[in-house]
Amino acid sequence: MSANRFFVSESGFEGDLVRLGAEQAHQVCHVLRLRAGDGIVALDGAGSEFDVTLTSVGREVVGRVVSTRQATGEPDVQIALFQGLLAREKFEWVLQKGTEVGVARFVPVQTERTLLRARHIDDRKLVRWRRIVAEAAEQSHRGCVPQIEKAITWPQALSQLGGFDHTLIASTSGETLALNDALRPDGKTPRSIALLIGPEGGFTDDETAQARDSGAIAVTLGPRILRTETAAIVAPALVLHIVGQMGS
Repeated sequence: MSANRFFVSESGFEGDLVRLGAEQAHQVCHVLRLRAGDGIVALDGAGSEFDVTLTSVGREVVGRVVSTRQATGEPDVQIALFQGLLAREKFEWVLQKGTEVGVARFVPVQTERTLLRARHIDDRKLVRWRRIVAEAAEQSHRGCVPQIEKAITWPQALSQLGGFDHTLIASTSGETLALNDALRPDGKTPRSIALLIGPEGGFTDDETAQARDSGAIAVTLGPRILRTETAAIVAPALVLHIVGQMGS
């Protein structure tokens, strides 16, 4: 059985000692029931992981680093998922599964057909979302916790698209390219990809046209129409597979 994994804040690393946060200490003591001498893996969130032997398990949980290595669960290609806002359960499912697949950054977007407004996403939601993503990153052996941005409007999303090697917008109508054709027009592997997935009901024709004007390529995810929360997982998985980041 693999050791339990915990992302530890920078302040939790003190030389070769690692000190877990309060919630993590509670999990170690009362859920996992680990003891001094047991091993865990601590992650610094920057791509390194540390084998740690617990030395103190109680009100505080402290361990000593016994070995260090580079985490192997991070894709070389960074995907930013610009996701139309969804109902809570669906959006949280996208965060969890998208993290497992390999998404590096989540950007919630208010579009014409979203039922939620960006201004309704408060700090408590962001805290919950970040906890969901951190737990999913630990479980799936990621080396970094994906970023979750504050919810933004569609014009704000368009203004962020210029810095990516490729920008793709999932579309079920009009002229589209297959993902494979859109990703390798010059045979080069991209380093960063913005992936735009609409809300329930999809993007409007105007939004798709605006994305095209901002440099996005409209792509199809295949002959079947997917629910938005399904497309939000299938699309990153397909992209990472095409660019050789899903293993053998």
